Amino acid sequence: MTEDFDANAYVDMMATVMGIEIDPAWRPTVVANMINTQKIAAHLLDFPLDVHVEPAFRFEA
Repeated sequence: MTEDFDANAYVDMMATVMGIEIDPAWRPTVVANMINTQKIAAHLLDFPLDVHVEPAFRFEA
């Protein structure tokens, strides 16, 4: 996701793909959550990783 991310268009597209209808009363909240999710994802995607870092085979807490 980039700076030109259009949360409204994304919500419309995903509602269509998933075959769901978003209640108009909830739409602003859904769009706001998409915007926040994009901001969080941008921080994670910008984090530099060493080229030698490999994904873990499985996660153990």
